[in-house]
Amino acid sequence: MNGAEQTRQGPAPADSQGALARAKVGAGGLGCPAAAELALAGVGTIGLIDPDRVELSNLHRQILHGAADLGRPKVESARDKLVALRPGIEVPTFDQALSPTNLLALFADFDFIVDGTDNVAAKFLINDGAVLAGKPYSHAGILGFRGQTLTVLPHRSACYRCLFPLPPPPGETPTCQEAGVVGVIGGAIGTVQGAEAVKYLSGQGDLLADRLLTFDALTGRWRTVKLRRNLRCPLCGERPTITTLGEHADAA
Repeated sequence: MNGAEQTRQGPAPADSQGALARAKVGAGGLGCPAAAELALAGVGTIGLIDPDRVELSNLHRQILHGAADLGRPKVESARDKLVALRPGIEVPTFDQALSPTNLLALFADFDFIVDGTDNVAAKFLINDGAVLAGKPYSHAGILGFRGQTLTVLPHRSACYRCLFPLPPPPGETPTCQEAGVVGVIGGAIGTVQGAEAVKYLSGQGDLLADRLLTFDALTGRWRTVKLRRNLRCPLCGERPTITTLGEHADAA
């Protein structure tokens, strides 16, 4: 099945606003632009998970936090801003790290997952958990002046492991904290992630399934790379070797 055949997935568009109001979306505490976009679009419940506290170095790219929030749990700071943006929204918070032991329980209550993490181990964990749980999700990564994103429809479109079957050795890939990231990159890519969630939940538009969207702020270029499922993928291929999160060694 190619990308064109499978990108329109989600509730029927005839009741798109109702679908959004009833929907639940999981978004990491680092996904501030995505969370704000979803709140303003009318998503009824946005779950936030992040174990960190707001630091001065976060403020240039995490738009839901301000100087007055320094030292606060990120999930609490982000929740307060989302409620201020749209009173009545439900924002359950999880002030904890995502791990193989809590992922499936956390993902169970949500219809779409937004990956707003900043390290490779967490991204492999989210991908594996979403595919095993059958939860569609938006992957994204940003570093320096560049970012990328794609939407994964489990067992229907390419997943993260279809592109990268194995994670790199520990310490080989720097995090945003280590290598730095230009703040506007998070806003650009996070907004796209929010749009992907809205499209999925409302059943409208063409998702970034089987398509990797990249952005290079240095050149001002957006680029779309066509993908396809890897039949040898260790997670979603014809003969998967990863069948439980208990086999996952990349805990976040």
